[in-house]
Amino acid sequence: MKSQKTISLGFLGGGQMATALASGALQSQLITADCISFFDPSPEAQARLKEQFPGTTIVTHAKELFQKCETIVLAVKPQVLLKIGAEIAESINAKHLLVSIVAGVTLTKLEAMLGSNRVIRVMPNTPCQLRVGASGVAAAKGASPEDRQWVEHLMSSVGMVQHVDDDMLHAVTGLSGSGPAYGFMMIEALADGGVAMGLPRKMSLQLAAQTLLGAAKMVLETGEHPGELKDRVASPAGTTMAAIEKLEQYSVRSAMIEAVRAATTRSRELGGN
Repeated sequence: MKSQKTISLGFLGGGQMATALASGALQSQLITADCISFFDPSPEAQARLKEQFPGTTIVTHAKELFQKCETIVLAVKPQVLLKIGAEIAESINAKHLLVSIVAGVTLTKLEAMLGSNRVIRVMPNTPCQLRVGASGVAAAKGASPEDRQWVEHLMSSVGMVQHVDDDMLHAVTGLSGSGPAYGFMMIEALADGGVAMGLPRKMSLQLAAQTLLGAAKMVLETGEHPGELKDRVASPAGTTMAAIEKLEQYSVRSAMIEAVRAATTRSRELGGN
């Protein structure tokens, strides 16, 4: 997708998520390299960014980033933003669209801290690095429809996008933000089960990962309910039903629900809600 107008895109922070978004924007032709700037105080990060993104600009001060760019992605840790918020607020004016991927900091707090209501908050997840992420997006009242559309294009370049109210981003955090860790644990456990039954470790891990990948694609691409898809695998008195009986016995379904609940609650706590 090509942008309808030239956008100057700046990243405050040069970590994994910032680089994932920059890569997605470039690969989808949403923006060109000469319109991207990064600021990161770490010399190591600056060197890495120069190597990874030739043609982009690495600025030496946050103020310079706001001078050069109209759209700024806030891609720093919450404690860092709280520390520098007042400083960068001095550089923000009406031309700036602020896109925050800072975990736990609500739109209300961002508006108060930065002195602007032209803010869009995003909760991405780590698979964005492979352009198969799942992101929740919430916009403040000052963000225009064009602002929202542009951010949707940006996040769509690295995966799926769902629009939610700001308060629901805590639930997005609990589900898809933290969710990759749940998936990794399931893959690891399935692989251990295969090894316990005699499969070689590498083979078992590949089978487990591919199996969950295939199951996820079936849900997304068929549009059918996972319960219906499960029932098609589970023949009467068969191997799958024997396995499902054990999963229910050990409350795996309830454990996953409670995991999302716990992560959502913790997100609210960290956000001061």
